[in-house]
Amino acid sequence: MKRTTAKEIRADSFRELAERRAVDRITIKDITDNCGYSTATFYRQFKDKYDLIAWDYTRDLAAIMAQLGEAESNWNQTLADAAHFFDNNKEYLANLFLHTSGLDSFISYMREINFDSLKNSVKKITGQSKLDAKLEMYIRAYVLGNVQFTCEWILGEHKGGPAVLADVYANTLPEALKPYLA
Repeated sequence: MKRTTAKEIRADSFRELAERRAVDRITIKDITDNCGYSTATFYRQFKDKYDLIAWDYTRDLAAIMAQLGEAESNWNQTLADAAHFFDNNKEYLANLFLHTSGLDSFISYMREINFDSLKNSVKKITGQSKLDAKLEMYIRAYVLGNVQFTCEWILGEHKGGPAVLADVYANTLPEALKPYLA
C-alpha cells in the first residue's frame, strides 16, 4: 500500500487551489488551511511555495525518467510519458508560467532539474559515475531547447497534442546522445 506523505498532501493542496486561482494569489496559509496542516509544519519542509512547486515537479519528472534503463521501458516510451505528463498538467503549468513573479527562475530551475535527471539517466544506462564534458554539453543543449519549447507548447504557441510533443523530443535528440537513449 502506498502511503501519502505530508509533502505530497501539501503539493496536492496547492494543485487543488491552483485549479481555482492564479498561483501568485495563493498563500502558504491557503495551502495549509486547505489540507489541515499548520504553516509551521509547512516551513519545516519547504522554504516557500516555489520550493514546493519545484519539489512537486522534480518528483513527477524523476518518476518518468526512472524508467530509462529498465528492461520494459525505452526512450520513446519515456518521451511519450513526459509529453502526456505535460498535457495532463497543461492548465496547472500554464497557471505557474503566467501567474508567478518568478517565472524565469522557475524555467531555469526546470532546465536544471531536467539536465540533472537526463544526465543521471545516461550515467545509469552507461554504468559511468561521471560523464565526459562534451557529452554533458550535448545533454545541456538538448534540455535547454526542449524546456523552452515545452513551455511554449504548454502556453499554446505550438499546435498538436502530446504525440506531436513526444515526436519533437525524439527528433531533436542530438546524434551524440542516440547511442545511449534512442
